[in-house]
Amino acid sequence: MPPQPRKIEKNEPNEFEFSICTLVTGMAEYLEMRESFIAKGFTTDICEYLYIDNIGQNSFEAYAGLNRFLKEAKGRYIILCHQDILLKDHGIADLQLRISEMDQIDPNWGAIGNAGSINIKYRSVHIIQTSGKSNTEQYLPMRVQTLDENFIVVKNSANLALSANLGGFHFYGADICIVADVLGYNSYVVDFMLIHKSEGNDDERYYELKRKMIQKYRHAFRSRFMGTTVTRYYLSGSRLQSALGNTRLVLFLARQFYKLFNKQYYYKKLKG
Repeated sequence: MPPQPRKIEKNEPNEFEFSICTLVTGMAEYLEMRESFIAKGFTTDICEYLYIDNIGQNSFEAYAGLNRFLKEAKGRYIILCHQDILLKDHGIADLQLRISEMDQIDPNWGAIGNAGSINIKYRSVHIIQTSGKSNTEQYLPMRVQTLDENFIVVKNSANLALSANLGGFHFYGADICIVADVLGYNSYVVDFMLIHKSEGNDDERYYELKRKMIQKYRHAFRSRFMGTTVTRYYLSGSRLQSALGNTRLVLFLARQFYKLFNKQYYYKKLKG
């Protein structure tokens, strides 16, 4: 008998509550991290632990590796975290409470974490350093533009992903928040305190990827004339440009420009 079509239900159950996903460069540190999670309630009956073996050499860089996690994870919530974190005071009950609070405050949340940037001036950091010093944010939950990569919880149903045209091990926390924003989701720092052993590493590759990210989003967010099989319109982040670009006169002039200088057959060989 041939396979029958499967009906998709509105609220299909997930196999696990949490998927804890980690790029591993040192197995001992990863196992220490995993044990701290299990001790705080993230047990294997309700959580799956996924890892990518980057010991010795990188089988995946962060963007491709985390996209693989986001594709493979079977949890209702996907935790993307570093191997150098440890749970201390907060556990699964605390994270469940934070998620429940976010569902009430903003059902369109897509990602939450423990540190991030509110804007170009202010940061929101709620984390314990290796020294034992606590960085405490008093205004939580706090909506942010970006999240730090040490610990990010993604709502599986948001279907988030990282950019395919970026790579490396930096800025993916910012990237996933930008993608979430484009898809209509918001990102927050919440009250989930843990120990993070690292202070970060802004090496040469960090600044190289920063340049690539700026270039990528300069292109992605460019103003442009658009067309469907039915209508034509203009997209711009500027309210004034959007209003002017969508007038009949400007749309007419734009069509004449393409007619004169961008013949249809050109697009067979054009890229981007």
